[in-house]
Amino acid sequence: MAVRALVKPRVAGGGAKVASVGSADGPQRAVPGWHLEIPGGSHPQLVEVQRSRLLSATIRAVEELGSQNVTVADITRLARVSRRTFYELFADREECFLAALEGAVASIEGELAALDLEGLGWCERVRIGLWTILCFFDRQPALARVCVVESLRGGSKIFDAREVVLARLVAIVDEGRDANTRMRDGAAITAEGVVGAVLAILYSRVSRRESEPLSSLLGELMGMIVLPYLGPQAARKEQKRPLPELPSAQTENRVSADRLVGDPLEGVPIRLTYRTIRVVECVAAKPGSSNRQVGDAAGISDQGQISKLLARLERKGVLINAGRDRHEGEPNVWELTAIGERVVRSIGSQARELQQDKASA
Repeated sequence: MAVRALVKPRVAGGGAKVASVGSADGPQRAVPGWHLEIPGGSHPQLVEVQRSRLLSATIRAVEELGSQNVTVADITRLARVSRRTFYELFADREECFLAALEGAVASIEGELAALDLEGLGWCERVRIGLWTILCFFDRQPALARVCVVESLRGGSKIFDAREVVLARLVAIVDEGRDANTRMRDGAAITAEGVVGAVLAILYSRVSRRESEPLSSLLGELMGMIVLPYLGPQAARKEQKRPLPELPSAQTENRVSADRLVGDPLEGVPIRLTYRTIRVVECVAAKPGSSNRQVGDAAGISDQGQISKLLARLERKGVLINAGRDRHEGEPNVWELTAIGERVVRSIGSQARELQQDKASA
Protein backbone atom coordinates (compact mmCIF):
# COMPACT_ATOMS: atom_id res chain seq x y z
CA MET A 1 0.00 0.00 0.00
CA ALA A 2 2.88 2.31 0.75
CA VAL A 3 3.87 4.68 -2.01
CA ARG A 4 7.53 4.04 -2.82
CA ALA A 5 9.91 6.89 -1.93
CA LEU A 6 10.88 9.00 -4.90
CA VAL A 7 14.57 9.30 -4.14
CA LYS A 8 16.53 8.40 -1.04
CA PRO A 9 17.41 11.49 1.04
CA ARG A 10 20.72 12.90 -0.07
CA VAL A 11 23.50 14.14 2.15
CA ALA A 12 24.33 16.82 -0.36
CA GLY A 13 22.58 17.41 -3.65
CA GLY A 14 23.98 19.53 -6.43
CA GLY A 15 27.28 20.17 -4.71
CA ALA A 16 30.33 18.07 -4.07
CA LYS A 17 29.75 14.82 -2.19
CA VAL A 18 30.78 14.90 1.42
CA ALA A 19 33.67 12.65 2.30
CA SER A 20 33.82 10.76 5.59
CA VAL A 21 37.47 10.32 6.47
CA GLY A 22 38.27 10.09 10.16
CA SER A 23 40.98 12.22 11.70
CA ALA A 24 43.54 11.42 14.34
CA ASP A 25 43.23 15.02 15.49
CA GLY A 26 39.59 14.57 16.52
CA PRO A 27 38.45 14.15 20.11
CA GLN A 28 39.18 10.87 21.84
CA ARG A 29 35.52 10.27 22.70
CA ALA A 30 32.50 11.61 20.86
CA VAL A 31 29.00 12.21 22.12
CA PRO A 32 27.08 8.90 21.93
CA GLY A 33 25.47 8.56 18.50
CA TRP A 34 27.54 11.40 17.04
CA HIS A 35 30.77 10.26 15.41
CA LEU A 36 32.97 13.15 14.40
CA GLU A 37 34.15 12.64 10.84
CA ILE A 38 36.65 14.99 9.24
CA PRO A 39 36.17 15.19 5.47
CA GLY A 40 38.99 17.59 4.71
CA GLY A 41 36.68 20.56 4.95
CA SER A 42 33.14 19.37 5.69
CA HIS A 43 31.51 17.84 8.74
CA PRO A 44 28.71 15.42 7.68
CA GLN A 45 26.62 16.24 10.76
CA LEU A 46 26.99 19.96 10.06
CA VAL A 47 25.98 19.33 6.46
CA GLU A 48 22.86 17.47 7.57
CA VAL A 49 21.86 20.20 10.02
CA GLN A 50 22.30 22.91 7.39
CA ARG A 51 20.39 20.81 4.87
CA SER A 52 17.53 20.33 7.34
CA ARG A 53 17.42 24.06 8.02
CA LEU A 54 17.24 24.80 4.29
CA LEU A 55 14.44 22.28 3.73
CA SER A 56 12.49 23.66 6.68
CA ALA A 57 13.01 27.19 5.38
CA THR A 58 11.88 26.14 1.90
CA ILE A 59 8.63 24.74 3.25
CA ARG A 60 8.00 27.89 5.30
CA ALA A 61 8.82 30.13 2.34
CA VAL A 62 6.52 28.17 0.05
CA GLU A 63 3.77 28.38 2.68
CA GLU A 64 4.15 32.16 2.90
CA LEU A 65 4.92 33.10 -0.71
CA GLY A 66 4.00 30.21 -2.98
CA SER A 67 6.58 28.07 -4.75
CA GLN A 68 6.70 30.25 -7.86
CA ASN A 69 7.58 33.35 -5.85
CA VAL A 70 10.22 31.87 -3.56
CA THR A 71 13.83 32.84 -4.22
CA VAL A 72 17.08 31.41 -2.95
CA ALA A 73 17.47 34.61 -0.93
CA ASP A 74 14.14 33.93 0.81
CA ILE A 75 15.25 30.41 1.71
CA THR A 76 18.69 31.36 3.02
CA ARG A 77 17.24 34.26 5.02
CA LEU A 78 14.76 32.01 6.81
CA ALA A 79 17.35 29.26 7.27
CA ARG A 80 20.01 31.68 8.53
CA VAL A 81 22.67 30.17 6.28
CA SER A 82 24.74 31.65 3.49
CA ARG A 83 24.05 31.42 -0.24
CA ARG A 84 27.36 29.62 -0.56
CA THR A 85 26.11 26.89 1.79
CA PHE A 86 22.89 26.62 -0.22
CA TYR A 87 24.71 26.07 -3.49
CA GLU A 88 27.06 23.56 -1.89
CA LEU A 89 23.99 21.44 -1.06
CA PHE A 90 21.58 22.14 -3.92
CA ALA A 91 22.05 23.02 -7.57
CA ASP A 92 19.12 25.43 -7.57
CA ARG A 93 15.84 26.34 -5.94
CA GLU A 94 13.92 23.56 -7.71
CA GLU A 95 16.27 20.88 -6.45
CA CYS A 96 15.79 22.15 -2.89
CA PHE A 97 12.00 22.10 -3.30
CA LEU A 98 12.24 18.60 -4.77
CA ALA A 99 14.15 17.43 -1.68
CA ALA A 100 11.42 18.89 0.55
CA LEU A 101 8.76 17.08 -1.49
CA GLU A 102 10.74 13.84 -1.29
CA GLY A 103 10.98 14.22 2.48
CA ALA A 104 7.23 14.69 2.81
CA VAL A 105 6.49 11.66 0.61
CA ALA A 106 9.01 9.55 2.54
CA SER A 107 7.34 10.48 5.85
CA ILE A 108 3.93 9.43 4.51
CA GLU A 109 5.41 6.23 3.12
CA GLY A 110 6.89 5.41 6.49
CA GLU A 111 3.55 5.73 8.23
CA LEU A 112 1.87 3.56 5.60
CA ALA A 113 4.58 0.90 5.74
CA ALA A 114 4.32 0.73 9.55
CA LEU A 115 0.64 -0.25 9.24
CA ASP A 116 1.46 -3.54 7.48
CA LEU A 117 -1.65 -3.56 5.29
CA GLU A 118 -0.65 -6.38 2.95
CA GLY A 119 -2.97 -8.98 4.49
CA LEU A 120 -6.12 -6.87 4.13
CA GLY A 121 -8.61 -6.77 1.29
CA TRP A 122 -8.44 -4.03 -1.33
CA CYS A 123 -11.21 -1.84 0.08
CA GLU A 124 -9.87 -1.92 3.63
CA ARG A 125 -6.30 -1.27 2.51
CA VAL A 126 -7.39 1.75 0.51
CA ARG A 127 -9.54 3.06 3.37
CA ILE A 128 -6.84 2.80 6.04
CA GLY A 129 -4.20 4.15 3.66
CA LEU A 130 -6.35 7.14 2.69
CA TRP A 131 -7.19 7.79 6.35
CA THR A 132 -3.49 7.80 7.23
CA ILE A 133 -2.67 10.25 4.45
CA LEU A 134 -5.54 12.59 5.35
CA CYS A 135 -4.54 12.58 9.04
CA PHE A 136 -0.94 13.31 8.04
CA PHE A 137 -2.09 16.33 6.03
CA ASP A 138 -4.22 17.52 8.96
CA ARG A 139 -1.19 17.38 11.26
CA GLN A 140 1.16 18.92 8.71
CA PRO A 141 -0.79 21.53 6.69
CA ALA A 142 2.39 23.03 5.26
CA LEU A 143 3.43 19.64 3.89
CA ALA A 144 -0.11 19.13 2.56
CA ARG A 145 0.32 22.31 0.51
CA VAL A 146 3.70 21.13 -0.74
CA CYS A 147 2.34 17.75 -1.85
CA VAL A 148 -1.11 18.70 -3.13
CA VAL A 149 -0.91 22.32 -4.28
CA GLU A 150 2.62 23.55 -4.83
CA SER A 151 3.83 20.38 -6.55
CA LEU A 152 1.55 21.36 -9.46
CA ARG A 153 3.40 24.64 -9.86
CA GLY A 154 6.98 23.41 -9.93
CA GLY A 155 9.33 22.77 -12.81
CA SER A 156 9.98 19.63 -14.81
CA LYS A 157 11.77 17.80 -11.96
CA ILE A 158 8.83 18.39 -9.62
CA PHE A 159 6.37 17.34 -12.31
CA ASP A 160 8.24 14.11 -12.97
CA ALA A 161 8.43 13.29 -9.27
CA ARG A 162 4.73 13.96 -8.87
CA GLU A 163 3.92 11.70 -11.83
CA VAL A 164 5.82 8.84 -10.19
CA VAL A 165 3.72 9.13 -7.04
CA LEU A 166 0.47 9.44 -9.00
CA ALA A 167 1.31 6.33 -11.02
CA ARG A 168 1.71 4.38 -7.78
CA LEU A 169 -1.61 5.66 -6.43
CA VAL A 170 -3.37 4.81 -9.70
CA ALA A 171 -1.94 1.28 -9.58
CA ILE A 172 -3.27 0.80 -6.05
CA VAL A 173 -6.77 2.01 -6.96
CA ASP A 174 -6.75 -0.09 -10.13
CA GLU A 175 -6.49 -3.20 -7.97
CA GLY A 176 -10.19 -2.61 -7.39
CA ARG A 177 -10.86 -4.38 -10.69
CA ASP A 178 -9.67 -7.61 -9.07
CA ALA A 179 -11.99 -7.04 -6.09
CA ASN A 180 -15.03 -7.55 -8.34
CA THR A 181 -14.95 -10.33 -10.96
CA ARG A 182 -17.34 -8.37 -13.18
CA MET A 183 -14.87 -5.46 -13.31
CA ARG A 184 -11.75 -7.38 -14.33
CA ASP A 185 -12.26 -6.47 -17.97
CA GLY A 186 -12.97 -2.84 -17.12
CA ALA A 187 -10.87 0.07 -18.33
CA ALA A 188 -7.64 0.85 -16.49
CA ILE A 189 -8.29 4.54 -17.10
CA THR A 190 -11.04 4.40 -14.46
CA ALA A 191 -8.40 4.46 -11.72
CA GLU A 192 -6.80 7.57 -13.23
CA GLY A 193 -10.14 9.32 -13.14
CA VAL A 194 -10.77 8.29 -9.53
CA VAL A 195 -7.34 9.45 -8.32
CA GLY A 196 -7.69 12.70 -10.28
CA ALA A 197 -11.11 13.40 -8.73
CA VAL A 198 -9.85 12.78 -5.18
CA LEU A 199 -6.83 15.03 -5.73
CA ALA A 200 -9.03 17.75 -7.20
CA ILE A 201 -11.15 17.79 -4.05
CA LEU A 202 -8.08 17.86 -1.80
CA TYR A 203 -6.53 20.62 -3.93
CA SER A 204 -9.64 22.74 -3.52
CA ARG A 205 -9.74 22.29 0.28
CA VAL A 206 -6.02 22.77 0.86
CA SER A 207 -5.63 25.78 -1.45
CA ARG A 208 -8.54 27.55 0.29
CA ARG A 209 -6.98 26.72 3.69
CA GLU A 210 -10.31 25.49 5.02
CA SER A 211 -10.50 24.84 8.75
CA GLU A 212 -12.46 21.59 8.44
CA PRO A 213 -10.05 18.64 8.77
CA LEU A 214 -9.38 16.70 5.60
CA SER A 215 -9.89 13.47 7.54
CA SER A 216 -13.60 14.30 7.77
CA LEU A 217 -13.80 13.64 4.00
CA LEU A 218 -12.88 9.97 4.38
CA GLY A 219 -16.40 8.57 3.92
CA GLU A 220 -17.26 10.66 0.86
CA LEU A 221 -13.91 10.03 -0.78
CA MET A 222 -14.11 6.29 -0.16
CA GLY A 223 -17.60 6.28 -1.66
CA MET A 224 -16.16 7.85 -4.82
CA ILE A 225 -13.32 5.34 -4.96
CA VAL A 226 -15.32 2.13 -4.53
CA LEU A 227 -18.36 3.17 -6.63
CA PRO A 228 -17.01 2.15 -10.06
CA TYR A 229 -15.60 -1.11 -8.68
CA LEU A 230 -18.02 -2.37 -6.04
CA GLY A 231 -21.21 -0.52 -6.97
CA PRO A 232 -23.57 1.99 -5.32
CA GLN A 233 -24.47 -0.15 -2.34
CA ALA A 234 -20.82 -0.49 -1.26
CA ALA A 235 -20.32 3.23 -1.90
CA ARG A 236 -23.22 4.14 0.40
CA LYS A 237 -21.85 1.79 3.04
CA GLU A 238 -18.47 3.53 2.92
CA GLN A 239 -20.09 6.94 3.24
CA LYS A 240 -21.89 5.89 6.42
CA ARG A 241 -19.02 4.10 8.15
CA PRO A 242 -17.75 5.84 11.31
CA LEU A 243 -14.29 7.35 11.16
CA PRO A 244 -11.46 5.19 12.52
CA GLU A 245 -9.56 6.13 15.63
CA LEU A 246 -6.79 8.63 15.11
CA PRO A 247 -3.41 6.98 14.51
CA SER A 248 -1.10 6.65 17.51
CA ALA A 249 0.54 9.94 18.45
CA GLN A 250 4.23 9.03 18.35
CA THR A 251 6.06 7.24 15.55
CA GLU A 252 9.51 7.70 14.06
CA ASN A 253 7.95 9.01 10.87
CA ARG A 254 5.95 11.68 12.70
CA VAL A 255 9.11 12.85 14.38
CA SER A 256 10.75 12.89 10.95
CA ALA A 257 7.92 14.97 9.48
CA ASP A 258 8.04 17.40 12.41
CA ARG A 259 11.78 17.79 11.86
CA LEU A 260 11.22 18.47 8.16
CA VAL A 261 8.90 21.36 8.96
CA GLY A 262 10.77 22.78 11.97
CA ASP A 263 14.25 24.33 12.08
CA PRO A 264 16.33 21.91 14.20
CA LEU A 265 18.22 24.85 15.71
CA GLU A 266 15.48 27.46 15.89
CA GLY A 267 16.24 29.92 18.66
CA VAL A 268 19.89 28.85 19.04
CA PRO A 269 21.78 32.16 18.93
CA ILE A 270 24.95 30.96 17.16
CA ARG A 271 26.15 30.55 13.63
CA LEU A 272 26.91 26.86 13.34
CA THR A 273 30.38 26.36 11.87
CA TYR A 274 32.77 23.44 11.68
CA ARG A 275 34.95 24.83 14.49
CA THR A 276 31.90 25.56 16.65
CA ILE A 277 30.72 21.96 16.32
CA ARG A 278 34.15 20.59 17.21
CA VAL A 279 34.42 22.75 20.31
CA VAL A 280 30.90 21.97 21.52
CA GLU A 281 31.45 18.26 20.91
CA CYS A 282 34.70 18.29 22.84
CA VAL A 283 33.06 19.93 25.86
CA ALA A 284 30.16 17.46 25.63
CA ALA A 285 32.59 14.54 25.49
CA LYS A 286 34.67 15.77 28.43
CA PRO A 287 32.88 18.29 30.68
CA GLY A 288 35.19 20.33 32.85
CA SER A 289 37.89 20.71 30.18
CA SER A 290 40.19 23.72 30.26
CA ASN A 291 40.89 26.08 27.35
CA ARG A 292 44.00 24.11 26.42
CA GLN A 293 42.28 20.74 26.64
CA VAL A 294 39.38 21.90 24.44
CA GLY A 295 41.79 23.45 21.96
CA ASP A 296 43.93 20.30 21.76
CA ALA A 297 40.91 18.04 21.28
CA ALA A 298 39.36 20.37 18.68
CA GLY A 299 42.62 20.79 16.77
CA ILE A 300 42.90 24.53 17.49
CA SER A 301 46.46 25.12 18.64
CA ASP A 302 46.32 28.92 18.84
CA GLN A 303 45.37 29.69 22.45
CA GLY A 304 44.18 33.15 21.52
CA GLN A 305 41.73 31.75 18.98
CA ILE A 306 40.34 29.08 21.29
CA SER A 307 39.96 31.60 24.13
CA LYS A 308 37.99 33.97 21.88
CA LEU A 309 35.79 31.16 20.57
CA LEU A 310 35.05 29.83 24.06
CA ALA A 311 34.26 33.33 25.30
CA ARG A 312 31.89 33.92 22.39
CA LEU A 313 30.09 30.64 23.05
CA GLU A 314 29.78 31.63 26.71
CA ARG A 315 28.28 35.00 25.76
CA LYS A 316 25.78 33.23 23.50
CA GLY A 317 24.74 30.94 26.34
CA VAL A 318 26.06 27.73 24.76
CA LEU A 319 28.85 27.12 27.29
CA ILE A 320 29.37 28.06 30.92
CA ASN A 321 32.65 28.48 32.75
CA ALA A 322 32.01 26.54 35.97
CA GLY A 323 35.45 27.55 37.25
CA ARG A 324 34.91 31.29 37.14
CA ASP A 325 34.99 31.54 40.97
CA ARG A 326 38.31 29.72 41.25
CA HIS A 327 41.54 31.39 42.24
CA GLU A 328 43.35 33.50 39.67
CA GLY A 329 45.63 31.43 37.46
CA GLU A 330 43.61 28.24 37.71
CA PRO A 331 42.27 26.85 34.41
CA ASN A 332 38.74 27.42 33.20
CA VAL A 333 36.20 24.61 33.59
CA TRP A 334 33.90 24.46 30.56
CA GLU A 335 30.50 22.77 30.56
CA LEU A 336 27.45 22.80 28.28
CA THR A 337 24.40 24.88 29.09
CA ALA A 338 20.86 23.79 28.21
CA ILE A 339 21.30 25.50 24.84
CA GLY A 340 24.56 23.66 24.28
CA GLU A 341 22.91 20.34 25.08
CA ARG A 342 20.19 21.19 22.58
CA VAL A 343 22.80 21.78 19.89
CA VAL A 344 24.35 18.38 20.64
CA ARG A 345 20.96 16.63 20.55
CA SER A 346 20.02 18.28 17.25
CA ILE A 347 23.25 17.32 15.56
CA GLY A 348 23.16 13.88 17.13
CA SER A 349 19.71 13.22 15.65
CA GLN A 350 21.01 14.23 12.23
CA ALA A 351 23.93 11.85 12.68
CA ARG A 352 21.58 8.97 13.47
CA GLU A 353 19.49 9.73 10.38
CA LEU A 354 22.66 9.84 8.29
CA GLN A 355 23.75 6.45 9.64
CA GLN A 356 20.30 4.98 8.93
CA ASP A 357 20.42 6.31 5.37
CA LYS A 358 23.84 4.70 4.86
CA ALA A 359 22.60 1.40 6.30
CA SER A 360 19.56 1.32 4.03
CA ALA A 361 21.44 2.40 0.91
